[in-house]
Parts: sequence; C-alpha cells; structure tokens
Amino acid sequence: MLKKFSLAVLCLVMAGCGTSRINTTGGVRDINTDISEVTLTSDSYQNEQLFRVGMLLPLTGSASSVGKGLKNAALLALDDVQNPNLVLQFYDTRSSQSGARTAIENAISQQSNLIVGPLMSTEVQASSGRAVSDNIPMIAFSTSKDVLQPGVYTLGLLVDEQVERIMNYAAAEGRSRFALLVPDNNLGISVARAAVRTAHKNGTKVVRIAFYPPNTSNFSEILKKLTDYSSRHAEMQRKKAVLKAQAEAGNAKAKRELALIKTTDSSDEVDFDAVLIPESGAKLKSAISMFGYYDIYAPKVKFLGTSIWENTRLNKESLIVNSWYPRLSRYQSNYFADKYYKFYGERPRSLSSFAYDAVALASALSKYQGDNLNAAITSPEGFMGINGAFRFFEDGSNQHSLDIMEIKPQGDIVVDAASKKFDVFDYGMSYNNNIYNFSEEETPLIFGKDPALARSQIYAR
Repeated sequence: MLKKFSLAVLCLVMAGCGTSRINTTGGVRDINTDISEVTLTSDSYQNEQLFRVGMLLPLTGSASSVGKGLKNAALLALDDVQNPNLVLQFYDTRSSQSGARTAIENAISQQSNLIVGPLMSTEVQASSGRAVSDNIPMIAFSTSKDVLQPGVYTLGLLVDEQVERIMNYAAAEGRSRFALLVPDNNLGISVARAAVRTAHKNGTKVVRIAFYPPNTSNFSEILKKLTDYSSRHAEMQRKKAVLKAQAEAGNAKAKRELALIKTTDSSDEVDFDAVLIPESGAKLKSAISMFGYYDIYAPKVKFLGTSIWENTRLNKESLIVNSWYPRLSRYQSNYFADKYYKFYGERPRSLSSFAYDAVALASALSKYQGDNLNAAITSPEGFMGINGAFRFFEDGSNQHSLDIMEIKPQGDIVVDAASKKFDVFDYGMSYNNNIYNFSEEETPLIFGKDPALARSQIYAR
C-alpha cells in the first residue's frame, strides 16, 4: 500500500553540504552526442534498484542557455540528495518539437522511471503522449495549463495560483471590487478566468476588464475607458462651475474648496478599489503612470501584480510604492544560489531552481519504485523544496506556497509569508476549472475587446 508523504520527505537538510561529491568521471557514461547518464557511483549500473530519471532539456538550440542552467541545477541536487540509486539521464530536445520527440523515445527505450522536462509547451505537446501511453509520469517546466493532463504535471508557476493568492490577500485587507488590465491573448484570458472565479468564491467582484494589444506600450485610450475618465472629468467641471458661482457670490468656504481642486482634472471616484496588472518592465511603468494621468492613485486604489513584477525595479516608482504582488518563497534560495555560483561561477536563473527541486523530488519518489508513481506525486500533503512548499493536482496543475510582497522605496518586503504546509482538506479545490453560473450582476464591463467574445472565453466550460 502506498504510504503518504509528509512535508519532511523532501525537506532538504542544507547544513554540511559544503563539498561536492558529484561523480563527473566514472559516474558519467556518454551514450551518444545528446544522451548522457550521471550517477553518484561508477558501479551503480549493476544495481537492480536504480531509479532512472529521464531529463529532457534544451541543451542546444534557441533555449540552450536555459537548458544548461537547468542541467547544472539538477547536478547540484544530485550531489545534495546523495541517493546512490538515483540516475539522471540527460536528453537534448534541441529546443524543438522534433528534438523532444526523439528525446522521449530515447528516454523510454533506456528505461526511465520518471520524465523531468521538457521546458517549452510545444515540446511537452510533442512528447507527452508517448510518456502517457507508457504510463511514465512527466514533470515538465512549462507554465501553460493547456499541455497538462493526468500523468503530465508541471513545476512551473501557473498564473491561476498567482491570481488567487494576490486576490485572496487583497480581499483579506479590505479590497472588494477589482479591475483587470490584461493583454488580449491567452494569458489575459487565463488571468480573467482565474480572477472572476476567485472573486466569486470570496464574495468580492471583478467589475471591469480592459484588454490591450499584447505588443502595445500605449495605454492611454484603454485606461481612459477603464477608468471612466470622460464622465469623471465632466463631473469635476460641473463641480468647479458650481463652486465658482458660489465663490463669486461671496461664499468663502466655496472659494477655499475651489482653490484646493483648481489643478484637479477629474473626480477620483471609480467603482473599483484594486486593479490587477500582469505586466512587467517598461509596459508596467507606462500603465501605472497613465493611471496617475487619469487621477487614479494609491492608496484609494491598490495596484496588484503577478510574480513577473519581481523582474522589474519598481522601488523608485512613487505611484506603485506599497503595491502588492506574489512570488515564490525564498525558503532556501540563498543556499542554492551560493552553491550554484561556487560551482559554475555565475548566478542561477530563477527557473533553474525548479530543476533542483525536481531532482530532489525524484529522489524522494525513488523509494516507491514499483508502486503507482502518479499517486505518490499527487500526495495532498505536498513537498518542501528550496522554493518552499509545492504539490501537484491530478489534472497536472500545481500549487506553490507564495509570499506576498509589498514594494517599498528601500526594497520589497514580505507582508504575508508563504505557508510551509498545505491544508489536505482543500486538495484539488483551489485551481480546478469549475465555471460557476454567474448572474448578470456579477458580469464585469469589458473594454478593448468584443464583450460577447470576451465573456464566451472567460466563462467557457
């Protein structure tokens, strides 16, 4: 009978790992130019208890720099877990669908018990069918839910959980009416779906959704509509006219009030108190500044983001200070980054840490050889890695424990730390695809896209 994992199973003990024991000579056997095996001992090929992990990575081609970082991180994990029965078998997907198909065939022919990778969704699409037909679990790095299915999982950080985490926190802090500024593509629809689903569960509401062309950096017109600027501007002009007439009639109070709003262009009254923007870099800064141009400011409206905000320096942007966004926990990230730098002379990409956790997970799974690996992978208790707690759902999606960050001038701070364990009673409930029956009152206003089309995509079953 399969035993349930506890969080301690994958909790890595980092102390005492200062020396490397990766066997890069006798423990590596080159089979051909794109397949190699790495194990801790040179005589492990005679061990009948080997647990073989086929790692499908883009070691050449357009994504080769990312693939090499993933491979480097996997080797560090192999050193740390010190499992003599664990064998890593590397296969080059060549950053292509055809390469991924060749890689999965080689991995299966060489008796892989578990597949880790590929990286890109197109590679997962090209190779996952073969893995499923042979009942070999695949744990990919893609962030696209479209390629997932029972037996095909991902360690990638999915947008659904980011949206739910940040909206749950915002709701707990008193925000109840949300606007969305999203690109008009699959990401934007995914964010919108997750947002309306989360709001429905929380008893809050998504009141407005604005779609913009993915390649634009000009948010003027779409934000003018989203913020109902024309109506607010007209309202302010009417207010000024009334106060002016009162002031000219000798009303001192009206004169003082008119002076206070002399340079104010529009009313700051909008029907939302938070806006979610899954954007980064110059586009994010442009959008935030345009909100200010239309007289929408924090703290009356709280700006919310996704994990990609972490890739943009926002501490000097006064309009976005005190805003919130989710990010992966930094449970043991310093240890990983320091060891990676020590071995390879460079700082790791954030994505590389997923390969480390994947190998540590594989080591934990190796003791279940012969049992149902899918049942072990989808343990409701989850696992603890260097990025904090994570777990997989039966549909292939996952859940990470995410910190909530607040932007501060001196540097972002954690205002709500990631949980170190999951509630087993809500397993499979947070990020499923259930679509509720929404009333007309719950349906948000749509801008920048045909409303009927947008609603069909957001609420499609």
